[in-house]
Amino acid sequence: MSKHNVYVVDDDQAVRDSLRWLIESVDLNVKTFSNGQELLDNFEETEISCLVLDVRMPGISGLDLQQRLKKMGSKVPVIIVTGHADVPMAIQAMKAGAFDFIEKPYSDQLLLERIQCAIEQDDCFKKQQIINNEINQRIDSLTPRELEVMGLVVSGHSNKSIAKELGVSIKTVEVHRGNLMSKMQAKSLSELVRLVMSSSRTTIKE
Repeated sequence: MSKHNVYVVDDDQAVRDSLRWLIESVDLNVKTFSNGQELLDNFEETEISCLVLDVRMPGISGLDLQQRLKKMGSKVPVIIVTGHADVPMAIQAMKAGAFDFIEKPYSDQLLLERIQCAIEQDDCFKKQQIINNEINQRIDSLTPRELEVMGLVVSGHSNKSIAKELGVSIKTVEVHRGNLMSKMQAKSLSELVRLVMSSSRTTIKE
């Protein structure tokens, strides 16, 4: 398994070097950037596990960079680090979705602990993304009629009521239901409902 990648953005070369040494000491990959634009030019969502951003930098500040990444749809956990913290700044960062906001001076252990927690969160998110993509692929394999039947099934309709609503025979509904259960790889109604609820592909008809 490949190492996790931590991206560090700070305009101070000494700080970047120090953080690289610290983070690499716990067997993590580190990529450093001197400013926000440099990060944006080299941003690869899929390979990053955590971002460590300094607040005060020339050009794009850490908070502005956080906002830009959010608008891009990035879900990578962001840890904001600053020596000039105040309450409004912290509130702004957390409301924007920052994983944490750490004031200097901080202990090396604290930063490493927060980075590890952020990586765990990122791992969980990416694993869930893989699962969701697999579920969506199963849903995409359904025919329009199977999709329609599934929507009625998971909303609690019986085969009889589905047949009446769609104007088909109960036997036809049973065939569609069997096919969609097979394609969705669901062994029970409860499992089918769970799969549908975790996907953004479909909505349940009332």
